[in-house]
Amino acid sequence: MSPSPLISAAELHDLFEMGRAPVVLDVRWALQTGSDRAGYEAGHIPNAQFVDLDAELAGVPGSGGRHPLPDEETVVAAMRSAGVSDDSSVVVYDAGPATAAARAWWLLRYYGHADVRVLDGGLAQWVAEGFATGTEPSIVAAGSFSARPSLARVLDVGDVLEFAQSNVLLDARAPERFRGEVEPVDPVAGHIPGAINRPTTDNVDSDGKFLDPGVLNGTFGGLVPEGKAVAVYCGSGVTAAHQILALELAGFDAALYPGSWSGWITDPTRPRA
Repeated sequence: MSPSPLISAAELHDLFEMGRAPVVLDVRWALQTGSDRAGYEAGHIPNAQFVDLDAELAGVPGSGGRHPLPDEETVVAAMRSAGVSDDSSVVVYDAGPATAAARAWWLLRYYGHADVRVLDGGLAQWVAEGFATGTEPSIVAAGSFSARPSLARVLDVGDVLEFAQSNVLLDARAPERFRGEVEPVDPVAGHIPGAINRPTTDNVDSDGKFLDPGVLNGTFGGLVPEGKAVAVYCGSGVTAAHQILALELAGFDAALYPGSWSGWITDPTRPRA
């Protein structure tokens, strides 16, 4: 059985106590305000390194959407600067409930790094359990991270409509955005024809921690018929990674459509529902 993609606050604290601290990456980010370096500087898990989601975990906005996949050189440089090497054990976190941290988890796997886990419940859970934070800058030696064969799958834009017709394409946004009733970010409202709505907010409990794998399996099992493949998109490919993590917990291997809705609508000839 594969190791869980999650780590609890208590488990992470125990690793620190045992002198087996992983490389810890702070990936705080919010849809409306972007990467939160100020939050990191105000208090973070000791020795954590800040990673800028907008600048280091995404490419330049354009036809690939608001957060297209970054190029290999950008990711390699960011990970090396944060002290990540090919043999590093990595833990990623955000403020909670891991919607941004999951992007870092997915990207590290996309570039071939298997030993990466998400802090379940994020910084909020770390603080709730009484563990210390610090404000001192964390200095680390440069890592030797390199890109290796991918451990994650992507759905190409040209295959999206056919995939949705014959398999299961999940839209991870809020229901009102899926239905096109509101659109606070992108210039066009709606969803990709054939997609099924399953909000990322349904993946976690009131503490921002992922639901039990058995519960998630029951939910996703009702959406993904046996023998069908599954792929996920959201607004820009960030929170969709949270859905992919939840699907992995549930026993499903899902692909990401990186451009997501913000990339889909850059071509006015693509159909919209």
